[in-house]
Amino acid sequence: MKKDKYNLLLDAAIEVLTEKGFEKTSISHIVKEAGVAHGTFYLYFDSKSAIVPAIAERILNELVEQLDLQDGLPIEDLITKLVVSSFEMTKRYRKVITLCYSGMAFYHSLERWEEIYRPYYEKIALQLEQNQSLTLPAPAFQTARMIVNTIENAAEMYHVAYQQENTEQQSQQHVTQFILNAIN
Repeated sequence: MKKDKYNLLLDAAIEVLTEKGFEKTSISHIVKEAGVAHGTFYLYFDSKSAIVPAIAERILNELVEQLDLQDGLPIEDLITKLVVSSFEMTKRYRKVITLCYSGMAFYHSLERWEEIYRPYYEKIALQLEQNQSLTLPAPAFQTARMIVNTIENAAEMYHVAYQQENTEQQSQQHVTQFILNAIN
């Protein structure tokens, strides 16, 4: 199946940004890697910075797809899936995630960040609402946001900041238990 040009550009941007970093990457590098005309880039993005939210959205969509959250999942299984998958994605995309953070700040698009994450938060909030035995510290959507932020922070501390006082599995167990204690 032939990839559309938007996805070719995203694949190329991830590849080139990972290799060269944000500052040393030009739009010419991205379009050359994608095998598309220079003007094609501007059909989808108005600047190099504008591709960063699209990369973040791609990574998050891959995470959500990988999670395959099913209705009625026991809370321990839900939190474990979220933690393990977040650690895996952070390990796989650690360089790009760092770029996404810097690019999102540069692009002044924190609102876009929330827009990207909203469906993810909503899926988790729905799971939380279905489990009547939980004592949530805040409404389900806000609790979902806190859970995601806690997990991502732990995964990034381990795989991006290399604060590895424990094994990866121990770090995952610690954050899982922390969250379960907060909502049970």
